[in-house]
Amino acid sequence: MFSNLKSYFRKGVNLLTGQSLPTRIRVQCSTLELGSSGYGTWTVCPDKVVRGGIVYSFGVGEDISWDLAMIERFGVTVHAFDPTPRSAEFVKSQRLPDRFIHHEYGIASWDGTARFCPPENPQWVSHTILEGQTTMSQSIEAPVRRFETIMSSLGHSRVDLIKMDIEGAEYSVIEDLLNGDPVAGGAVQLLIEYHHGRYGKKIGNTKASIRELQKKGFEHFHVSKTEQEWSFLRQA
Repeated sequence: MFSNLKSYFRKGVNLLTGQSLPTRIRVQCSTLELGSSGYGTWTVCPDKVVRGGIVYSFGVGEDISWDLAMIERFGVTVHAFDPTPRSAEFVKSQRLPDRFIHHEYGIASWDGTARFCPPENPQWVSHTILEGQTTMSQSIEAPVRRFETIMSSLGHSRVDLIKMDIEGAEYSVIEDLLNGDPVAGGAVQLLIEYHHGRYGKKIGNTKASIRELQKKGFEHFHVSKTEQEWSFLRQA
């Protein structure tokens, strides 16, 4: 109860100081939660999932329960992207369907390479390409590509759904892919984990990103209780 009171108090303070997020749902649709509880859970609008379509899943870590659930339920092909060693080892240890395809490179707002910094807690797996991390001395170098470069290299003219959990890099990547033509490869749904409060990113960064998505026709139909995971539909 005490933690809930603290959460309500914090949200009240944020509202009064103008630091609250625009969490009121902007578009109504049916929702479906897939993946293991907590870390690997994402919410989609099942009515708008293109059956047999193409899904890009950026940021794999050690949980592909959502990816596998999408394949089983909708027959999609999931292209998963994560170049970090633990993630690559995890994927190789799994028995996977043919519709799950893993690529050992990441996404960024440029083509080339990036330094991936590990988390401070060695039990965690997610790396970040943002500079200024305390674990920079332990970073690894890995290839990264822009969204449009990835689509071109894989021969895709359209991507139906994009899931993105890339540890703070989402802000620059979203800006880059929204500048693309067609916008976001024609994606109908975007699932994004925002990392305000980490890596030097603030609520203002997330609010600005959401505004840019809205300008391109993306409206959110789900926000998690933590206000980190957001699900967007593109309005035609």
